[in-house]
Order: sequence, then structure tokens, then C-alpha cells
Amino acid sequence: MKDKNIATIGGGTGSYTLLSGLKKYPLNISAIVSMADDGGSTGVLRDELGVLPPGDIRQCLAALSDSTDMLRKLMGYRFEKGGLKGHTFGNIFLSALEKINGSFARAVEEATEILDVSGEVIPVSEDQMNLRIELKNRRILKGENQLDHNEDVRSIGIKGVYLKPEVQAYQKAIDRIKKADFIVIGPGDLYGSIIPNLLVNGLSEAVRKSKAKVILNCNLTNKKGQTDNFSLEDYVSKIEEYIGKNRIDFVTFNRKKLPEKLIKKYEEREGKGSVVGIRERNAMRSYRIVLANILQENEIKKAKNDNIAGTRSFIRHDSGKLAKVLTMIFEMGDYENIIKEII
Repeated sequence: MKDKNIATIGGGTGSYTLLSGLKKYPLNISAIVSMADDGGSTGVLRDELGVLPPGDIRQCLAALSDSTDMLRKLMGYRFEKGGLKGHTFGNIFLSALEKINGSFARAVEEATEILDVSGEVIPVSEDQMNLRIELKNRRILKGENQLDHNEDVRSIGIKGVYLKPEVQAYQKAIDRIKKADFIVIGPGDLYGSIIPNLLVNGLSEAVRKSKAKVILNCNLTNKKGQTDNFSLEDYVSKIEEYIGKNRIDFVTFNRKKLPEKLIKKYEEREGKGSVVGIRERNAMRSYRIVLANILQENEIKKAKNDNIAGTRSFIRHDSGKLAKVLTMIFEMGDYENIIKEII
């Protein structure tokens, strides 16, 4: 496992969870991160300073950092009063580095050194990514932030998303996908964190042509208006629309039954069918489903003055459990070869 190259694709809290667990293992990790975020502190900095969105990158840097707990806490510190209310120190830090270096990619490289990051954090594009959301009534909404803050998304539903204008993939992201032994997609919001990466010119094609095994960490829950009643099969089908049919090799899926009280609480917010299930247990598939207890069982606390706290899921993957399952998949091929030789 030591020399395996792992490329992850995602953004937001999902990538933070994934990377926090994987960094504990001897892997060469390249985290490819969406740059479509335009909400909260990130959105304000993006609008007022003309910088690329730092929020998702900040979370990934913090997850992979080997620095002191204090420095990691500093990166995530959110100001509670004054003109900086709602901003995180890490977002301001990355935006300042971008201004100093004249390049967001260079800013991330500098932050990687300062924070003693194990692995690489790579923006999927150096271009400004502007997400467009097409509702089922054909109305177009502008900005990723609309996914969680426009009631029409929940009441009308999403037909699809696209980028306008189109943007090109950052070459380093393409290079890391080409070198990868495994490509890990998700967990994370389908339309907010995962698909924006796959819309970037060159990225999906690179995944499609890569010799790497592709693993999807299936989401635990659905979002009203976005993934209503989605099953594991629906998530696979939707992502393979971009990376190619039968391209996913493994899907991790939680087998731990959620407490009824928690299900009820979530369904009150997101509606019936908001907990993801498997539609056909004995179906013939081109991918293998890895069932495991990967559920975070401790109560999830919301940060003070987090402007979008109300939109975040309180049913999440456990970083340690998920990483352990993934490392077993990474080693599976090696074990199977050894067993064949013994036989």
C-alpha cells in the first residue's frame, strides 16, 4: 500500500472527512477540489476581492495538515463579531496568499509548505467556475450557493447543472489522475461538490482513460429537490453519465442501520426517501459494493456563526472507518494475486 497513488475528487465537508482518515496511512494523496463554491465566507471574498474560492481548499489543507492542533484550529477559526463576522481565518489567509503570489495554485502550494501538508491539494481549475442550475421548469439559477438557499430548488427540483463559461482543468489535476492507482470520488453533495469537478474540460476524460480503479463513496442521505429518493444505483448511474458507463469499480456503502429518531429528524427536513438505500440487492453489476459500518455515531456540532450551518448534514461518514475500508480495497488486488499464487 505504501507506494499507491490516490487521487480524490470532491469538495466541502465530504472531502475533509475522507482526507482526515486517509492521511493516517502511507499513501501518496492528491486531493482534487471543486472551485465552484460561492456561498458564505468564500462567496464574499470571491465577490469583493476577485479571488478564487478558498473554502473547500482550506478544509482539505486542514485535513491533510501535520501541523499542530492549534494551527489547524486557526485555519478553521470563524470570526464572531465585527466586519469579519462569518469569515474563517483560513479563507482570508489563502486569499491573501493568492494576492501576494498572483496565482491561486501558487498560493495553495505555499500554504501546503506552511501547514506541513501530507500530500497535495489541487484546485480542479485555475479559472473562475460559475455554476448554472437548470430547474425542471427550465428556469436557470446562477451560482452553487443557490442549491442550498433557493427554495425553488426544493419545491421545483433540479434538471441538471453546467458551467458558464466552460473552464479548463488545471494540468496538475490531469497529471495526478493519469498517475493514480485509485481514483476516489465523494462523499459530498452530488451537484455542489462532485459533478462540478466532472464538468471541467478534460477532467472526466482523464478519469475515463485512466487505468486506475475508481471508487465511489456513496452518500448516506439525499437532498430535497436534488437527489429525491436516490438509491445507490442512481448515484452510480448519474456519475457514470460523465466518466463513462461501467467506469466505477467499487462503491462503499453504509450497512449500519440509522436510529429511527435520526431518520425521522432528517426526513422532516428533506422528505421521505432521504436516506439512501440499495434498490436491487441481488442485481448483476459491473461494480462491487463494499458494505461496512462507516457511519459517524457521535453527535455533530455546528460551528458558531457558520452562515450555512442549517444546510449541512448531521448524518455523516466516520473518517476513520471510511479510510480503513478504503485501504482494504487498495490492498485487495495484492491479496488476490498472492492467494492465486498459493493456490
